[in-house]
This record gives sequence, structure tokens and C-alpha cells, in this order.
Amino acid sequence: MHELSLAQGIIDIVQRSLPPENSQTVSAVRLKIGDLAGVVIESLEFCFTALVRETPLEGAVLQVERVPVQAVCLTCSSAFAVNENSYRCPQCGAGQLNIISGRELQVTEIEVHDSHTETS
Repeated sequence: MHELSLAQGIIDIVQRSLPPENSQTVSAVRLKIGDLAGVVIESLEFCFTALVRETPLEGAVLQVERVPVQAVCLTCSSAFAVNENSYRCPQCGAGQLNIISGRELQVTEIEVHDSHTETS
């Protein structure tokens, strides 16, 4: 299950992004994950939650934005969303495509709040 190593990588990115000796608590980590990235979102969320338990990141949640597969036809230059059942250009029918999105796996934002402020 590569989601475990992905979750650890996300945690490492978050920890490196926070200033040392910070007083902020991470509440959310926003990700972009492409449909071709081969990630099972539910497994990634489970692994992340398990790994942050009893750490300063406990309680942080993953918020995932799925990125559909987009391509450009190398024959007619048409840009289009790829149908999961067909990797052919809907304009000319050619099968030579340049995939321009759908492989992403990015941490896009880390939401933090000051842990010393009280909420009512």
C-alpha cells in the first residue's frame, strides 16, 4: 500500500513548512490529486489519520481536490477531458495525445490556526 508512504511524505512536507517552535496547530492539509496518480483517497486519509495520531498534527484533516485527466491531441491540437474508457480525440479520433493534467500529487495549502487563542 503506497498510500502509507505518501501520507508520511505529506506529513514531512507539512512539518518542513512550519516554522520551528511554532505555536500554530495544523487543521487541514489541502491536496490536488490527479485521476492518473494511482492514489486511493480513502486509504490515504486512513493512513494520514493513523500516522498523525498523538503527534502535533493530530486532528488535521486532508482535503482533496481531484484533478481530471486533460489532454491535447497531437494531430489536431484539440484540448479535451479524457473519457476514462477512451484515450482518443473526440474531434478527429486520433490516439496520439499529450496528457496535460491528471497526474498531480501536490500539497497546495496548509491551514493553521494559533493554538494559544481560545475559541468560544
